[in-house]
Amino acid sequence: MLVEARAVETAARRLDESLLRASEIILSHPGKVLVTGVGKSGHVARKIAATLASTGTPAVFLHPAEAVHGDLGVCSPGDPVVLVSNAGASDELLRLLPALKQMQCPLVGIVGRRRSPLAAAVDVVLDASVEREADPEGLVPTASAAAAMALGDALAVALMCARKFSAEDFAERHPGGQIGRNLRHTVSQAMHTGDDVAWVSPRAPLKEVVIAMTSRPLGAACVVDDDGRLAGLITDGDLRRALQTYDDIRPLRAADIMTTRPVTVPPRARLLEAMRLMEDRPSQISLLPVVDPESGKCAGLLRLHDILLGWFR
Repeated sequence: MLVEARAVETAARRLDESLLRASEIILSHPGKVLVTGVGKSGHVARKIAATLASTGTPAVFLHPAEAVHGDLGVCSPGDPVVLVSNAGASDELLRLLPALKQMQCPLVGIVGRRRSPLAAAVDVVLDASVEREADPEGLVPTASAAAAMALGDALAVALMCARKFSAEDFAERHPGGQIGRNLRHTVSQAMHTGDDVAWVSPRAPLKEVVIAMTSRPLGAACVVDDDGRLAGLITDGDLRRALQTYDDIRPLRAADIMTTRPVTVPPRARLLEAMRLMEDRPSQISLLPVVDPESGKCAGLLRLHDILLGWFR
């Protein structure tokens, strides 16, 4: 893994104006991009094509061997072509070049050897060379595949930035799966509200808190003042810690054990944002009180469980 990581880091340090030129070639053409490669480079090319297509740049994978037997019909004159090859000498790719040039297709090469027939033939080279592969014999396309994949990702991200590709655009292209759901749906569609939530006053005795959380088992109670504004949060963990800390829990009130400044999320936030609030932190959490940022009132409770299962409208 370290060999592959170093290969990607080295490829990143080598990036220069060639990435900008490759991006400009693609941006200047209103049509699609073809991505091609053979063997393991072919698998990398398929992934690059998929990433481009999902991030605002129409792209398709073209198998070089099938291309010269009719599949080249998918190519329109002037379509940019990204050719992926470690050695830069694959016969299948080299045989494809005359036809692509005849169709005036601008060529971008993600190539592992700058001194190779393919590198000499393309308009822009993204240097994917590596010192060695990760296996003991230096034969398996490991580090080279990782470097080529990273360069393809860099090209896709550069195009995303140039096109101002937004989260809304990404959601349109991902109607299915967890990412799509988390981008399309908001916290208000997944949170628990009303009688489903354990609501308690800061003055509530601990026994009342336990009864409320037992009858509404979401893993937490929202502590609110008389105006419905969030005063704190009590989780199952807070209850256990109270039992460990105090010999006599009878005098305790909700305010004595609650977290006074819990992490919160607004109702209009996307579920992806809510998940990041829960997970992108030193100590992960699984519950978020939902608070209206204008009024400060607590609207409900959102669990990580609800986001992952997607049981919402």
